Amino acid sequence: MSSRPDWWTLAPEEVLQELGTRPAGLSAKEAEERLERYGENILQEEGRETKLQVFLRQFKGVLIAILVIAAVVSFFVGEPQDAAAILIIVILNALLGYSQEWQAGEAIEALKKMLVQRAVVIRDGEQQEIDASAIVPGDVVVLEMGDRAPADLSIINETSLQVDEAALTGESVPVDKARGSLPSATALAGRNNMVFAGTTVVNGRGRGVVVATGMETEFGKIAGLSQMITAEETPLSRQMNIFGRDIGFIALGIAALAVIVGFLQGRELLEMFLVGVSLAVAVIPEGLPAVVTLTLALGIRTMMQKNCLIRRLPASETLGAVSVICTDKTGTLTRNEMVVVRVKTPSLDLAVTGTGYTPEGEFLVNGQVIDPGDHSGLRRFLRASLLCNHAALAHDEAGGWRIFGTPTEGALVVAAAKAGLSRDDAPVAVEEFSFDSTRKRMTIVYREGGEDVAYVKGAPEVLLDRSSRVFMDGSVVTLTEDLRTVIHEDIAGYASDGLRVLGAAYRPLPADLPRTAEAVEEDLIFLGFAGILDPPRPEAAEAIRLCRSAGIDVIMITGDSPLTASAIA
Repeated sequence: MSSRPDWWTLAPEEVLQELGTRPAGLSAKEAEERLERYGENILQEEGRETKLQVFLRQFKGVLIAILVIAAVVSFFVGEPQDAAAILIIVILNALLGYSQEWQAGEAIEALKKMLVQRAVVIRDGEQQEIDASAIVPGDVVVLEMGDRAPADLSIINETSLQVDEAALTGESVPVDKARGSLPSATALAGRNNMVFAGTTVVNGRGRGVVVATGMETEFGKIAGLSQMITAEETPLSRQMNIFGRDIGFIALGIAALAVIVGFLQGRELLEMFLVGVSLAVAVIPEGLPAVVTLTLALGIRTMMQKNCLIRRLPASETLGAVSVICTDKTGTLTRNEMVVVRVKTPSLDLAVTGTGYTPEGEFLVNGQVIDPGDHSGLRRFLRASLLCNHAALAHDEAGGWRIFGTPTEGALVVAAAKAGLSRDDAPVAVEEFSFDSTRKRMTIVYREGGEDVAYVKGAPEVLLDRSSRVFMDGSVVTLTEDLRTVIHEDIAGYASDGLRVLGAAYRPLPADLPRTAEAVEEDLIFLGFAGILDPPRPEAAEAIRLCRSAGIDVIMITGDSPLTASAIA
């Protein structure tokens, strides 16, 4: 792997051949040999400083050097008490800085040890769960919903596989993945035959062969670039050094002036030298480093109470010098939790309240709360969205709510739950036509009341083009061209508001209809569509207001469309 090919340009069979592996995986011996050759699957970090290095670093700085020199000079001119006092201040200052920085480093290391990742691989033809650090190029990794990819993988088979790449690209919408080959010029975000380390499977399952580990992964390359950044002095350190230099020049000037004046007055040279040294030492502010260190330590303690760990003392002051903050949108300014905020059926236009994945909220029409059970069109839309769905809503370990599946599907499940709908009484699914980026829709067929009913979900304009009827005012009516035009305009209106729009439709299937996607997904009954948004965090607006009041400009960086970005902003 010294000269790595562009893996996304190769077919799965070519990738396996290039890596000398097979669908049944490596043998244990092969894996051991490759682990020795390629090393562990970890991101390399700069070696942690020893306790002695951390302690000695506290003595860096012009002012500290001047204080040490002053202590030495005081001792030799017969002022041992002054020398001892200065040295005690310097040492206590170093101990305080060392204590704070070492404790922060220990806390960070403890957090790292808690984040040990496991992965399922195929070796010797059998599935095994191993530490992700032991994965090597050529391993075949099994991916299931909820798994985090342990390395860069080339997909060799998949079923409805979707991956959340927000951690790598910032894009909140899951990416459909499929085996195959792509042109060499395909950008990173378009390589849908690859799964990258650090990204999360949110739907479906699949298998991929490891093509890169550790620092060779796309995540590793980013980590490597970040380590190449040269550490700069903080503003406070820079100003303290300038101040120390100026104090040194002033002290030397005063000492020289005292000697010159005394010499002109005819005094003894040794006497005037001692006077000059005493004056120079008196000018130096011995307590300033301790005051600065104590102030920074208090700042770090305050930040720790807000769950913010700072490894080095001067870094806490750097925050006070910030003038511009460039922030990611997904998961930073927003919750990274898709929420249905509006629903449009042929009969109603509704707003939906509630935040996150908590199944609590109301349906509003013109600001008035309605009962979803009183509106058959709304209830049918929500039920279709729930049945044509693989996401599941459940409690997490902390007692809150979380979604297993894609955020978009999860939003529809939560919306249905707000209307009191669940899968507890769901009929039996008999067939499925999975979603892909070409069809832009998915269908699940259920056996209901002795007949098959297809529930379809996808891009609303696609479903509308395949529909001949709509469910309106409690009954199925013909979809006229005028009504079709109105619905298209409504869809465009939702999109212009920065919403992700998903539609739903259904169709009772004749017994003699061929069970193919093309046959089933025709002559649909259109039910409506939902507007979905990744809402801003409640605290984001206040945080931005505080930044602006402090003179800090906030810039949002996102890969989303301008309309979506503007809606969040």
